[in-house]
Amino acid sequence: MKNGIQVAIDGPASAGKSTVAKLVAKRFNYVYCDTGAMYRVVTLAALQQGIAMDATTKIANLASRIKISFKPGEPEQRVFLNDKEVTTAIRQGKIDNNVSAVAAIPAVRREMTNQQRQIAQAGGIVMDGRDIGSTVLPDAPVKIFMVATAHERARRRYVENKEKGIATASLEELQHEIELRDQKDSSRKVSPLVQAPDAIRLDTTKLTINEVVDKISDIIKKTLNELS
Repeated sequence: MKNGIQVAIDGPASAGKSTVAKLVAKRFNYVYCDTGAMYRVVTLAALQQGIAMDATTKIANLASRIKISFKPGEPEQRVFLNDKEVTTAIRQGKIDNNVSAVAAIPAVRREMTNQQRQIAQAGGIVMDGRDIGSTVLPDAPVKIFMVATAHERARRRYVENKEKGIATASLEELQHEIELRDQKDSSRKVSPLVQAPDAIRLDTTKLTINEVVDKISDIIKKTLNELS
């Protein structure tokens, strides 16, 4: 409790988890653990060592040997590989092109789950993903399951892409892609997308980002009061 509590935020693709998690962490001065960034660090480490992306055993062994850590930063959180900052390096195109293959390796997922639990041990952390409350941090005092209609998530993605100048599919195509992603995430054998039994379901379809952050912040404050 000295450093704060564990906050797990889960939900389907494009539900706004990362954006909200970062803002909640900043509000409480907690660490934000970007689980997606961890898979990017493993990918970077493998590429640096010249390991082929289909050498799953070598990548899994590498994942168990490296140290991944996070530190608060402005304008974005800082990410470290074996105490060397890689915040920018893990966002390169070559990482984008290979991270999905690395994240699909079951042994790598198991290792990242172990490391995510270690990072969260000290408390004062907000972690988002698809299996945080159900698998990674099943004892987290606060578990949020963010949802929104597929249409609304597609609309948000469409607007975001337009604002960033990214070529985008039509709204209908984006919605179809999101629905397919939901199906894959919910039916995969390793760490499927599922709401933990004790998670609070938060429908964000008609809420702004600030309204979602406020609602989750109220839940955290209430939990802190109950635990104090």
